[in-house]
Amino acid sequence: MNTMLRRQIKRTILSWRLAHADELRIVVGASGHAPPGWVATDITSLDLLREADWRSRFAEGSVAAILAEHVWEHLGPADGLEAARRCRRYLRPGGHLRIAVPDGLHPDPTYREAVRPGGTGPGADDHKILYTYCSLGGLLEQAGFTLRLLEYFNESGQFHAADWEPDDGMVRRSHRFDPRNAGGQHAYTSLIIDAIRP
Repeated sequence: MNTMLRRQIKRTILSWRLAHADELRIVVGASGHAPPGWVATDITSLDLLREADWRSRFAEGSVAAILAEHVWEHLGPADGLEAARRCRRYLRPGGHLRIAVPDGLHPDPTYREAVRPGGTGPGADDHKILYTYCSLGGLLEQAGFTLRLLEYFNESGQFHAADWEPDDGMVRRSHRFDPRNAGGQHAYTSLIIDAIRP
């Protein structure tokens, strides 16, 4: 099957799923994986930076929630801001964008080496930026969101976590759910922020 046909099939399936969703909750960069009640998308079916992709699938202010687990680090700062603004436009008031990215303030130098742009970890060769809670939070505030920090390290290497509902966007690479963190370890965590459209 050629690439164009595969892409058309994915877009048709996405359109059907969106049309039959009780509430529009989408996972961007999902590689086909989404929790129950969520619709998976990837760059071939919904490019964060292509207005035409969004406009053809959603009305402005119609999406309840967007989940982006380890997506934003693949965008440069200008593209990250543009993508955040686009997500805000299509979220309904009170809707949220849950973003999880590698944490640039994680105290383990091995972790930081693996996730930095050009680092040694899987996918790091395409990473464009290593965010901290301040840099990602600033970008999201600039896009017009209010923030709720869910999991992050501060400048002193102290880990902070708020209670958060997995049903509002399950982040597998989190302190709570990544099996590498068994026994209370912080072996692999993500910086996780809910960006809420006022």
